[in-house]
Amino acid sequence: MSLSKRLPGPAGIGREAPRAAAPKHRSIAFVELVTTAALALSTAVAVTAVSIGIARADVLGEVAKGDSAPFAIALFIGLLFSAMGALTAIMAPAPRQD
Repeated sequence: MSLSKRLPGPAGIGREAPRAAAPKHRSIAFVELVTTAALALSTAVAVTAVSIGIARADVLGEVAKGDSAPFAIALFIGLLFSAMGALTAIMAPAPRQD
């Protein structure tokens, strides 16, 4: 008993119509340049927005006038996050040299 089976001729298989040429690929350097420029622009917009928000809030003027407990708590939490980040960077394993 033979398990191979003869198939009839090329049923339904024909040549495809020629297609238009594929668009040229952009170089990786160009894509990286555009991505870097977009990131720089986004960072500049974010820094500007935060700076304007800080200027309008007048945080230091308000702290000098009234209760400084909320400012002290916010400062403590910010320093805590900074210390956690520094500790993580110090404790991170060095890259493997394989």
